[in-house]
Amino acid sequence: MDSILLNTDDTAEVPPPLSPTAIDVRRVKIHPDHWYPVAWSREVAAGKTLAVKFAGEPIVLVRPKEGAVFALENRCAHRQVPLDAGVVTGCAVRCGYHGWTYDASGKCIDVPYLGKGKLPNGVKSYPCREAAGLVFIFPGDPEKSDNFPDLSAAESDKFKTRRFGRPVACHYSFMHENLMDMNHQFLHRKQMGQIRPRYLGRRLGPDWLEVQYTFARTGGKQPLGETAVFGGKRTKDVNDKDVMTIRTEYPYQTLRILPAGGDSPVMDLWIVYVPQDAAQRTIRTFGLLSIGKPQGVLGRAALTLSWPFLVAFTERIFKEDRWIVEAEQAAHDAQNGNWNQEVFPVIRELGTLLASCGIAPG
Repeated sequence: MDSILLNTDDTAEVPPPLSPTAIDVRRVKIHPDHWYPVAWSREVAAGKTLAVKFAGEPIVLVRPKEGAVFALENRCAHRQVPLDAGVVTGCAVRCGYHGWTYDASGKCIDVPYLGKGKLPNGVKSYPCREAAGLVFIFPGDPEKSDNFPDLSAAESDKFKTRRFGRPVACHYSFMHENLMDMNHQFLHRKQMGQIRPRYLGRRLGPDWLEVQYTFARTGGKQPLGETAVFGGKRTKDVNDKDVMTIRTEYPYQTLRILPAGGDSPVMDLWIVYVPQDAAQRTIRTFGLLSIGKPQGVLGRAALTLSWPFLVAFTERIFKEDRWIVEAEQAAHDAQNGNWNQEVFPVIRELGTLLASCGIAPG
């Protein structure tokens, strides 16, 4: 299916507010037929286990001392106790209660007090792979697991990548909306100064939505963290010329900034919001923020020196975003429904996209 180029003049197409009887995207569950990170690679030590969750399902990650990490249901088939409390033996994990042992496929390969011909059923296993410092699982139909996300920027030596993530007490849809709607820059006025976003237009596909903006600084100084992204201060003559492209390609989001006159992004963000609980009201974010390395030794040295400022700057921005989306979730819970008076067509279309790609209630 081809993409659709939609009208950029939204003054002529402002729709009426949604009613609380319309579809409530906050109750739509994320679709399992995608690859989701559930941990950072550094969190799973060799010869150890790690308990994680996906949408309320307990999962254990197991990293043998030799061999690839694998993922199993975190419940022993015997007494349903967590396998992460067990022992990694070779390329298998042994339950800490009675010693039942499972290999990477979930098959029970040993019960110490039974003969080999009497072994019981095993436990569920998940397709599992590592990339860009993340451990991914595929919680859905394994036959559909060929759609691994593009993490090329984070894996390229042309970029310096920051890996970040925090738990956030909200439905994943709030995070998609927060990143895609750059009209919320007023929230970050203390960090960013006075920024005027200009909406350029959007494109819509069967499972994705893309929007573009430019920005102009109308007051305040450029923060040091932003200077690190662009490799120096931005002058007024480049206002409204750097193009930011934000894309939800379900269930992931990306944000890329192409500088004025440039043909390679100075920033490439890949991020996903993984539900932790069954109600999907708590998520864990996994983000890969890649900054293009400047040409030359001096430019790269400057990026290294400015990196702590970029980290601090992005932490402050994320802290404000987390606070506001958690406030949105609290309002939704208090009102027991979606009473948002949304007038920006991009966000309305985003809600439709998330609802159509996810699993609706009932």
